Parts: sequence; C-alpha cells; structure tokens
Amino acid sequence: MARIVVIGAGMGAMTAAARLAVAGHRVVVYERGETYGGALGSFERDGFVFDTGPTLLQLPAVYRDLFIKTGKEPLEKCVELSQVEPAVRHVFADGTAADLPNASRAGVGEALDAALGDGAGARWAAFMNRAREAWDRTRRPLLEEPLWPNWEVLAAREPYPSVPRKRLLRKERRAATLAEVGELELGGDPRLVALLEQFALAHGLDPRTAPASAAVLPYLEQTFGVWSARGGLRALARAVYERCRARRVEFVFGAAVTRIVEKDGRAAGVELADGTTADADFVVAGVAPAALDGLLPGVGIRAPGDPKSPAMPSRLTVLLALRGPRPANAPHRTVVHAADRAQELDGLFGGAFALAAQPTVTVTRPDDPAAVPDREHEAVTLTVTVPACRDASDRTAREGFDACAERVIDRAGRAVPDLRERLLWHEVRTPADIAEATGAEGGAVPAPALAAAGGTLLHPANSTGLPGLFAVGGWSHPGGGLPHAGMSGTLAAGLIVEGPEFRGSQ
Repeated sequence: MARIVVIGAGMGAMTAAARLAVAGHRVVVYERGETYGGALGSFERDGFVFDTGPTLLQLPAVYRDLFIKTGKEPLEKCVELSQVEPAVRHVFADGTAADLPNASRAGVGEALDAALGDGAGARWAAFMNRAREAWDRTRRPLLEEPLWPNWEVLAAREPYPSVPRKRLLRKERRAATLAEVGELELGGDPRLVALLEQFALAHGLDPRTAPASAAVLPYLEQTFGVWSARGGLRALARAVYERCRARRVEFVFGAAVTRIVEKDGRAAGVELADGTTADADFVVAGVAPAALDGLLPGVGIRAPGDPKSPAMPSRLTVLLALRGPRPANAPHRTVVHAADRAQELDGLFGGAFALAAQPTVTVTRPDDPAAVPDREHEAVTLTVTVPACRDASDRTAREGFDACAERVIDRAGRAVPDLRERLLWHEVRTPADIAEATGAEGGAVPAPALAAAGGTLLHPANSTGLPGLFAVGGWSHPGGGLPHAGMSGTLAAGLIVEGPEFRGSQ
C-alpha cells in the first residue's frame, strides 16, 4: 500500500483518488478551497441554483466506468442524468433557427435541410463522415492512452481527410484549419460555417487557426450526445466526492500546498501553508501549470508544442433569475450566433480584447425543479467566450465585465424574447471567479487536446520530469473538458498502479 497525496479536489484529481483508493492505496486530498469539484461550482440565491461551470455532460461513459470500477452503485444510481432533446437550437445571424436532435446524425441532416434548405444536410453529413475518420485516427492516442513519447507524430500529422479542391493552373488546395473546412467543404453557406465554427469558439479556440482535426468536436457531440443532470452538474461533482469518501479517501479542505517535497530524485510529499509536511510515495497534482511551477520550479511539465502558443480564453457567465414559468417548449440550450463573426473573432483573438457588440451567446434553460424556488420561476444561464484577463479582479475590469454582461443579456433576448421584462436579478461570474475556483491564471479555460497544429494543442503528459509526480486535470493530457478531466485521472492512476508500461484501456 502506497501513501499518495493528491493536490486539489477537481474532477480529474478526485477520479484519480477514487481509482487509487480502490487499488489499495492510502490517499489524502489537500484542497486549498473549502469545497470540491474545481470548475464544477454552484451559486445559490433566493431558492435559485445555478451551475457556474459546465452545464452539460458529454461522454458520460467516462464517469460510468469510474463508478463501475470503484463501487457497486452505478452512476445513474447516484446522479439522475437525462438526454437533452433537442440537443441545441441554433439561432443564426439572419434569424434562421434550427433545432438539432440529440445523438442522431441522420436527424441533424433532416433538421438542417428543413431549416437551411435542401442540400445543407447532405453537405454537413459528408463533413461528419470525414470527421469520423479524424475521430477514429485520434481517439486512442488523444483520449485513452498516456501521451506518446514520440508525440511529434501527433503534432505533424493532420488526421482530418480534407477534400482536395482543384484550381485551374494552380496547386490543389486542402483545408488545414477549421475555418478552411467551412470555406471549402460546406458550400459557402454562412449558417453552416457558423454552426461549425461555434464548436471551436465554445472551447476557446479561434477557428481560423484551429487545425482541421477540431472536426472531432462536433462529431463527438452529435454522435454521442449531451446529458443534463438533475440539480445541475454540481450533482456529478458531489457524487464523485461521495464515492471517494466511500472508498476511504481523506479530504483536507482549506489546506494550501506550498511546496512539493523532493527526496533522492523523486517526489516524496508536500509542504502545507501551515508549515507541516505530508510524506508520500506518489504525488498527484491537479493544478494549473503556473501553480505547479510554483510548487516545484523546473519540474518539466511544459506542453509538448510551441510554448508561445496563444493563451486560452476564459468565460463570462451571467446567471438570471426570472419570474414566470419556463415555457414547456423551450429548448434546454440555444446558441445565438454573432451578428458579425469576423468582428467577434478579431476582438477575441486579435490581441486587444473587444467583445463584439452582438456576440455569440449560449443560453441554457434547464427544465429542473431543483434549480428554482417553484414552478413560477425560471433559472437561465448565459455564457460567452472572453479572453483570460491577468487583471480580472481589479475594479476597472469588473466594471467592464458588468457592461459586457448587459450586452450579453440583450443578445440573449433573441432566445428569450421577454427576458428583460421577466428579469428579477442577475449575477455576473467573471474570469476572476474562474481563477479563484480553479487556480488558472487569469481564469483561463483549457481546450481539449487536438492533433496537428505543431503540437500547440497537445497538453503536458500525466507523468512529469520528476519520478513519483503525476499531473491530472484540464491542463494535462488529454486536455480540457469534463470528460477529459476524468480521463486524465484514469490515466494517472493507471501509470501509478501499473507503472510506465500502462497503455490505457483496451
């Protein structure tokens, strides 16, 4: 039985803790905050309850496997999950709306034909077939296996099978970025292009520079579906925490780790803010890169790609308490697309932050009695991508985000027409709040790992340059996203239990 210290109580860290405890190890989790879950937080006021992080779950199989491997009760006995139907409503800049069904590629094609005209579904289906090839080529190395030592193969090889476009007296052209996929392969329909590019934007990626392999993002959602949880996704964090406790994982909250102790060339424990130390045979760090650098400088956890790759954006979230019941036909999620996508992308990724006058806003309207004081009220969450901000906590930045929130509320009126009239109050969650919850500099939110792009969208391996120290969470392989966090914990636990020869699930 090994002594294992886990730094942080995020989803990746708790996944690793539960799996290591089941393997017979003594596991203690030290969390600097007063609760568990990392990005999966919640906000409560006047009987309203909101998720402050992700609001939908993809690939629940990741957590189903965790619950199967760590106890008798399956995930669905601990968390009430429901497939969202429709998966999403898209409201495009020209006012066209399309409701896309959940986990039905054929149904998506039919919905696009009905909303955008004959042929739109076929063009999208052809793209999704190519996205499937990219998924098949990258699923194991990017999600199910530890990061390859020869990661350069993933960095150099573009797995998306772009369609060659012949040009008179000129070299044929192939799409190398997601934006070029939209331009060359989706018939030039600006609504299909907006649909495609939104998947990158939602993960904080610029579709103009994101590799064509980002096609796996819409493929993942439209093939495997999305789920909501009764009580919000905070209920999932609670269930994982309780599973850890049932497996005798010890949690110490309000305990900031200030240093990783190194002895004889390997991790040997941690030092806490109160000056005490905790010895360990292994240390699992579920913290952002800057925080880990501070705990043990020079440990060697840099991402394999170009260190000058652009910083990941953050999120601005606006929580709305509304009077009046939720309409029965309201979709759970609506994406209201930007009036001018080029302007939006220039503002987000052009170096000087300027939120578009009419940005892309995701409107979440859960049909969940646990989220409201009674059925005569509705809880709505608005989310928009913004850059991570180093000064996100100062007064000027806060006032700027408050002004942005007012524009976001106005934009959301396209999905909730009587929004302003029904509004009781709203709460703004800024990048500073994300930074406080996760420790990520500026409240940055990591993207999932993607192949190609010179490795700039790969993440540091779960093993590190210091023997006995392992990394989990969105800033390590396989990157950001709720299912990816669970995968990182699974991989780190496998490397500790089975050693460096561990190659993931078969």
